[in-house]
Amino acid sequence: MTGTEAEPQPQPQSRPQSQQEAVRPRRWRAWLLEGLSEQTARHPGPHGTPPAEHKGHRWWRVMCLTGVDYFSTLGYQPGIAALAAGLLSPLATLVLIALTLLGALPVYRRVAKESPHGEGSIAMLERLLPWWAGKLFVLVLLGFAATDFMITITLSAADASAHVVENPFTPHWLDGENVWITLVLIAALAAVFLKGFREAIGVAVVLVGCYLTLNLVVILASAWQILSHPAHIGDWTDALAAGHSSPLAMIGVALLVFPKLALGMSGFETGVAVMPQVRGDATDTYEKPAGRIRDTRKLLTTAALIMSCLLLLSSLATTILIPQKEFESGGSANGRALAYLAHEHLGEAFGTVYDVSTIAILWFAGASALAGLLNLVPRYLPRYGMAPEWTRAVRPLVLVFLTIAVFITVWFNASVDDQSGAYATGVLVLMLSASFASTVAARHTGHRFAMYGFATITAVMAYTLVTNVVERPDGIKIASLFILGILLTSFASRVHRAFELRAVDVTFDEVAARLIDEAAGAGPLRVIANDPDEHSAAEYRAKEYRQREETHIPDGRPVLFLEVFVQDSSDFTADLAVHGVEEHGVQKLRVAGPVVPNTIAAVLMELRDRTGRIPHAYFTWTEGHPVSHLLRFLVFGEGETAPVTREVLRRAEPDPERRPRVHVG
Repeated sequence: MTGTEAEPQPQPQSRPQSQQEAVRPRRWRAWLLEGLSEQTARHPGPHGTPPAEHKGHRWWRVMCLTGVDYFSTLGYQPGIAALAAGLLSPLATLVLIALTLLGALPVYRRVAKESPHGEGSIAMLERLLPWWAGKLFVLVLLGFAATDFMITITLSAADASAHVVENPFTPHWLDGENVWITLVLIAALAAVFLKGFREAIGVAVVLVGCYLTLNLVVILASAWQILSHPAHIGDWTDALAAGHSSPLAMIGVALLVFPKLALGMSGFETGVAVMPQVRGDATDTYEKPAGRIRDTRKLLTTAALIMSCLLLLSSLATTILIPQKEFESGGSANGRALAYLAHEHLGEAFGTVYDVSTIAILWFAGASALAGLLNLVPRYLPRYGMAPEWTRAVRPLVLVFLTIAVFITVWFNASVDDQSGAYATGVLVLMLSASFASTVAARHTGHRFAMYGFATITAVMAYTLVTNVVERPDGIKIASLFILGILLTSFASRVHRAFELRAVDVTFDEVAARLIDEAAGAGPLRVIANDPDEHSAAEYRAKEYRQREETHIPDGRPVLFLEVFVQDSSDFTADLAVHGVEEHGVQKLRVAGPVVPNTIAAVLMELRDRTGRIPHAYFTWTEGHPVSHLLRFLVFGEGETAPVTREVLRRAEPDPERRPRVHVG
């Protein structure tokens, strides 16, 4: 080898193919499970909760955030209204506006006050029902909320695809491909969230500003057409007179059909969901965010007034200027009434700009809804122990919601009209729950006038919901599927997670700490699990004697009685406060928790960490069938305590040498 020749470099050893194949699933799993549920409420989407150091945004900017959901309904609402009410669409829209300003707006102003941290009316109702009834009620409401948000995604994408197909510059080979276009839009939406969706209030402000400006231009151009050709108004009024015997008959028909127009109220739940984004005042505290509440009420009121004006003007313009046959399925105005007017009266170039703006805001409305789902589901289910392990991450949830959206799109054939019933059902159920919760809140605070007002709104919402469900049962069918899915997965998760430690924090009061330290001075702690009946000295002496005899507690060693009192077995986690008591000649540790075995296990683990020694716990076998004991444990938090406590400890502490000892006699 010459001096100019390079030294041979050692070649890196390649991994065997089997090892490479094993690494890939681990990397895939790590990527998929990135972002646990504790962080999901801070997921950086349109409805994400900002971090503590975040100061929030001005209320009008946050209004644009909720506006991508609320204002985007202008893309399809006028067409749906014309299809449902025909020539009476403006009158039916007036009824809807009255319900919006006199019903929904006061209700959600109250919700903003009662639930200022974005929980919405579901959190208000959660406090009304105790034990498992409250949890089941919340799960049902979550099913309707999921219906609302999921149909927002699919319906908005379907309407966006309609604007794509009907644009004159769209390639002819896309004609009739609404389903595939919708699926592509939904897939793109999911891809954005899988990649990581950054805060988008700035984008929302631009989208909403452009979209509202373009809609105003279209409405003004339509008004000019109507005013410059008064015959249009005459033709409309003549057709109304020919179809209805009197103005009272017209009002009656409008009252009957307005429930079909309920989509025009779809943004209120979103409005309270984004409350954490509102800046408020510098003096606001978590307990009393007065500035945030005030500014959120400004947000809700301003959005409702803007939307009410646009709904009425757009309904008048589309009803007077567009032939009724064009609103029907397959017609040029079906699902895109204002876009039809934009192309018809302002030219294809402006119409295309309007289409692009509409497609963008409808697609972003889907992003807003998906972010709402990612915030809403982890807000409740993990707290109930009803979220499977994979729901602790954002990306698996996105894939689940993507699958559901694909199924709904194919089922409804990407039809805006066919999905509107399901959308309205979800919206109306949430509004009904909000009005009922406001009624109860007003009653509790002694505001009788407000209570009667909210009760009246509740009755109107109930009528609207029932009418919608009777005429268009697809919504309740979809909601039932969501509810059934949530219930099954939630209870399966609760059973699967039943043997977790489940204590958030364990603290000892002064007396308990003294008793523990004194007993630890004589060696490892000896703890007798006790379920007292008489709370008498004789009972405690008999219990101690029996345990010493059956489980061979060393003579002379002090013992501590541990007593757990179940408060609400439907709760999954709790902070445990252990109190020391000396009475009847014995030393006792008392603690309240949601379930007996897991609470005992948590206290034993804390005793080990406090004393530095492995504690010993002594139990008595319980008579009865093991299946009945299992059911009692799952529902009532009791049952056969000893084996469950041991299993909880086994899962919590994998090292047998450091695991608290369980003795059963």
